Amino acid sequence: MSTADAARRDWQERIYRASGEVTPVSGIELPAPQGLRAVPGAGHVTLTWEPVPGAVGYLVHRDGVSVKQPDVDVPAVPVCRYVDTGQPAASYAVAAIAAMDVPGPFSDAVSAAPLVSPAGETSATAVVRVDAGRVTRPLPRPWTYMIGSEHLSHLLSQDESGGRPIGAELTRALRTMREELGVRTVRAHAILCDDLGVYREVDGQAVYDFGKVDEVYDTIMSFGLRPIVELGYMPRDLASDPSKTVFGYEAIISPPKDFEAWGDLVRALVEHLVERYGIDELIDNWAFEVWNEANLAVFWSGTPEEYFLLYDVTAAAVKNVHPGLRVGGPSSAANGWVEELLAHVAESGAALDFISTHTYGNAPLDWRPALARHGREDTPIWWTEWGPTPTHFHGIGDGPFGATFLLHGMKSAAGRLEALSHWVASDHFEELGRPPRLFHGGFGLLSVGNLRKPRYHALTLAHRLGDAELAAEVTGDVGGVEVWAARHDDGRVGVLVWNGTLNQSQADGAAELTRTVTLTVEGVTGEHTLTHHRIDRDHTNIKAVWQSMGGGDWPQGDQWAKLATADTLDELAPATTLGADGALTVEFELPMPGVSFVELTPPGQWGEV
Repeated sequence: MSTADAARRDWQERIYRASGEVTPVSGIELPAPQGLRAVPGAGHVTLTWEPVPGAVGYLVHRDGVSVKQPDVDVPAVPVCRYVDTGQPAASYAVAAIAAMDVPGPFSDAVSAAPLVSPAGETSATAVVRVDAGRVTRPLPRPWTYMIGSEHLSHLLSQDESGGRPIGAELTRALRTMREELGVRTVRAHAILCDDLGVYREVDGQAVYDFGKVDEVYDTIMSFGLRPIVELGYMPRDLASDPSKTVFGYEAIISPPKDFEAWGDLVRALVEHLVERYGIDELIDNWAFEVWNEANLAVFWSGTPEEYFLLYDVTAAAVKNVHPGLRVGGPSSAANGWVEELLAHVAESGAALDFISTHTYGNAPLDWRPALARHGREDTPIWWTEWGPTPTHFHGIGDGPFGATFLLHGMKSAAGRLEALSHWVASDHFEELGRPPRLFHGGFGLLSVGNLRKPRYHALTLAHRLGDAELAAEVTGDVGGVEVWAARHDDGRVGVLVWNGTLNQSQADGAAELTRTVTLTVEGVTGEHTLTHHRIDRDHTNIKAVWQSMGGGDWPQGDQWAKLATADTLDELAPATTLGADGALTVEFELPMPGVSFVELTPPGQWGEV
């Protein structure tokens, strides 16, 4: 690791250790989970337990210590199942959590150890069954509502990274999200920063200029995206302490010197947007989010009380323009301040049209019980930042580990929250400095040069699933194998099967977690064309292609064209035609990490769903 990379990592670690202090929510008591079971398998121990009403998630302890990866900000899991991989024999216990920092008592402990297969023995078997005739629900697509982006002023950049045009490629990346994944909105930081020139004071009087805001919003709207307007950071002339900054572009994180002037700025911006784009457009398609991660001291130099005042003033300014406009928050890091904001607005009367928070390295928690406690069962839940890691230049997201992580999170979120927004679309990103090399552990689904990483391809496969979700299950030595299946109106059946882990130390693979998958699709008759696409170390892995070309910092000459040609969704084997008499079965090896997408195309069509 270079000195510059080490410095970036150190800064990022300090960022995510810093946090604002706020009084934890009290008075919520949950019982210990019952029925904890620890079932050993090849390379893993799978824990399951009974659900606890009112829990937003569960904290797993291994030998008395929380099961946590080095840079996962919330170790708790949202469901009553956890697969522990790459660990020796251990004692496990589980506690339900009602809110952050409010764990209940732990369950009775159970002990288990992973099974170790004899040398040369074939991989364990996972049996996947899909019923093509049984529709469970319309397929939820939590990735389609929102995507994250570097601050939108980057769209105007004429600079280059790695010899590639920043503004043009970031624009192309966002267009790709819209055109290929059906994403509807984009969220970005810093719309009020001074590089867009929205606010200055002349002789003590506020002067607004939204010309550059118009330019970036016109750009994204030209190809069908709409903004989720994150209201921040602070214009220099309005800041109480302009010396408090974050990121390489020195965004000011100070509270305003005058909260009334802040409210006037927000109102003026919203009025301008209504005048430019129309009130119906904003009500139907836009929303306003108050600040970013104010529960971290690195993003908010004020007190929690000052943030909640900022929230009230901002919400009032937005609603003053039109009560139908949506505003929400707390846009917090690591699930923070959700209960606190719910309690605050209950007292202050401020509007709250959606709850937003962030998490990395894990599936998002289930905040529906907390909303129900506050009488807000119908309030949407938006995860406005999510991904495999919060750490810049980490690296685990560039390969197939990122693909299995993404599918695990999206399926977990499906049907219980409205938006799970991957942070971010593109590696054209400069918070801690611009990309130092092609594959540098950037947050983007797309690299500089708009090459598609494995996790982007995983999303395209999920997006290829039909609208009718099908009943599916996995039995046997399951480990990290999961399945998601759906049917199109024309009868095509798509089955996504992936094999993953949350253990980042196994991101490059673990032979003991390889599975022989026996996939049976029931309810199909006659000849079907079978296609099988694969993401793993050797397939649909553009980073591996670059390494095979010799690697280095940046492609040179015709290397860009060669990478673009190799940037494909690979088939594991050529398409075949198979006959089915009520069911069709195929068998294949699935490494960890690995993704298979099996699609069956019939000669005729199904009836209406």
